[in-house]
Amino acid sequence: MKTNKLKIIYEDKYLLVIDKKEHLLTISNEKESENTLFHQVYLYIKRKNKNNKIFIVHRLDFDTSGLVVFAKSNEVKEIMQANWSKVIRKYMAIVKGVPDKSGRIESYLKETKTNLVYSTNDKKNGKLAITEYKLILTKGNYSLLDINIKTGRKNQIRVHMHDLKTPILGDKKYSDFKDKAKRMYLHAYYLEFNHPITNERLKFELDIPNDFLKVLN
Repeated sequence: MKTNKLKIIYEDKYLLVIDKKEHLLTISNEKESENTLFHQVYLYIKRKNKNNKIFIVHRLDFDTSGLVVFAKSNEVKEIMQANWSKVIRKYMAIVKGVPDKSGRIESYLKETKTNLVYSTNDKKNGKLAITEYKLILTKGNYSLLDINIKTGRKNQIRVHMHDLKTPILGDKKYSDFKDKAKRMYLHAYYLEFNHPITNERLKFELDIPNDFLKVLN
């Protein structure tokens, strides 16, 4: 269902799962405070009850679309974050080039003072990042990948696809190629985890976006 700009995938008294659009901040930064997913969700829950509260569990990059989880209490947020490594998180991406049919990338990620993340062998100062992928199909010089991340580091998928020399289409930060893509073709389409209160197994899956299909047809 849609509520103003929100596309709500799931809601109960503990959680909200939203399908975030591309070109939208998850939370505010120093330049933007209101045009964010968090602000949209905040307005939505306050309209229902002015005493309602909302807490962000995790983030997606500005240019990445897909599933984002919010908690309705700090307790639920902390339970979710404490168990976040157990959450199954899958993405679909269109990359330039054709990688192997499947692969696993492991590296330690560091960030520069200019917010650029890169792979390193420096175990002491880098954070371990693990990305697995499967090649779904190719169309010309583009490939559709199913990506499963085992860790949730900043810009992890984007850096690892750059390392493979198959950067994500539309990624202007981690691609050496220039393209006219209107978005970055990275979509968080699948989440699976145990409900933090009821322990029920929850699974959420989105369809491939229409703009992905246009590139691949």
